[in-house]
Amino acid sequence: MSLTCPFPREMPSRTKLVATLGPASDSEEMLAKLILAGVSVFRFNFSHGSEAEHEARLNRLRLVAERLQATVAALGDLQGPKIRVAKVPGDGIRLRVGQDVAFRRGVAEAFVDEQGCAVFGTTYEGLIDEVRTGQRVLINDGAIRMLAVQSETPRLPDGSRPERRCRVTVGGLVTSGKGINLPESDVKAPSLTERDEGWVRFAADRGFDYLALSFVRTGDDVRALKRLLDSLGRGEGADRIPVIAKIEKPQAVMNIDAIAQTAHGLMVARGDLGVEMDIARTPVAQRLILEAARRYGRPAIVATQMLESMIESVMPTRAEASDVATAIFSGASAVMLSGETAVGRHPDLVVETMRRIALESEAFHASRSLVEPVIPEALDPARHRQAALAHSAWHLARTMKVKAVACWSQTGGMARNLSRAEMTAPILAYTSDARWARRIALLSNVSPVLAEPPPSGYLSDWTDQVEADLMDFGWVDPGDQVLLIAGKPLGAPQTTSAMAVLEIGNKATGFRAHDQ
Repeated sequence: MSLTCPFPREMPSRTKLVATLGPASDSEEMLAKLILAGVSVFRFNFSHGSEAEHEARLNRLRLVAERLQATVAALGDLQGPKIRVAKVPGDGIRLRVGQDVAFRRGVAEAFVDEQGCAVFGTTYEGLIDEVRTGQRVLINDGAIRMLAVQSETPRLPDGSRPERRCRVTVGGLVTSGKGINLPESDVKAPSLTERDEGWVRFAADRGFDYLALSFVRTGDDVRALKRLLDSLGRGEGADRIPVIAKIEKPQAVMNIDAIAQTAHGLMVARGDLGVEMDIARTPVAQRLILEAARRYGRPAIVATQMLESMIESVMPTRAEASDVATAIFSGASAVMLSGETAVGRHPDLVVETMRRIALESEAFHASRSLVEPVIPEALDPARHRQAALAHSAWHLARTMKVKAVACWSQTGGMARNLSRAEMTAPILAYTSDARWARRIALLSNVSPVLAEPPPSGYLSDWTDQVEADLMDFGWVDPGDQVLLIAGKPLGAPQTTSAMAVLEIGNKATGFRAHDQ
């Protein structure tokens, strides 16, 4: 037996905890604290830092995880086509309500012309043609707002506009590099930029477990990244890097079904989403995204400002605690911390606080929920044996009041199906492939166990291993029932075919009679 996770006697939360790495969580000591506090997935924000810095972080994380015998995943978050204001001189240019603003081609440094119009350059000049009259243009996460107005400037010989004229409705100070949001415009910029392609190659070379794609609007955006991964040999099989689609554009919410069918998972990226659409619509959008994830059996991460006040404070606000609970009640597979762990004062305390909120919320939700799980549309049990087994396992686990479920899931398929089944009992997913063990770490209510199959290959010997592990973790007591799901031979992919019930301490139960 070669386990890779010394589980605490306290039960881990069903909802997975994602923590963003940064200066506050760079040290080996802090990484160890975060893993022991309950982090299953670590986010690497490729918008900041060099390849050398991220490689050093990844090496530290893997070193600490190996030292703790822990299985944690590394998620690389691609920046996407960030649209920003170009260089602004001095301390910036302050805009006032009613002032005219022009985004002009070829402007290296912003200035105010003789008529009082503030003229800016931008990192994406396509906005000049793609923003229509009457559409909103937002700067600095929506703190500064303006509307596009008719411009009398004649078009260039090729028919394009030399500038896009706007009028300020909410003023403020504009400095170099501030972000620009175009919530109502049909922006043609590709989700995958040349810069992102370099980071994809970096992630592929270093074995990242997931990639998060920004600026997704349609399923085609996800397919573009998957094609690149195919070309790098990381699109299929055991070497595959699953793609998480970040939903941060109104167009993505409108196309959520097509995106959910194409991506391996979804992220509710509430930062840009809250800027791009009416703030009153953001909670509705979150619910729609989580429902789509459940419909198609995809893990879903809720991100941004979950415990924001804990960047400085030792306690979250009541509203933040309720926000985490609401995400869990709505079906989130994972909740994510950003600045709280990247630059906050006490990252490990934030993670422990989120874990405690998750455990309380899950216990309440489990006590109220007797609804049979929805079979994902893409996994019709009549055509997918593992989906049918997972559906049956939900009924058996509830009827038998099992304390835990254990499956052998070599490439994560059975683990994904059991996670989708929304059982109240915790799930152990065994595999001998370290890559799949790390990917399983994102699945709600599933704890990966990296182990070699018993030398004999007998299911009964694996039954003994499961019983010893659960007793060692402190999850079961003699007489408790455990549901076992596996196939023969152990360790081979896509062989799951049988279920059995193990009574802890009773050597006659489990797969004892099914070895030959």
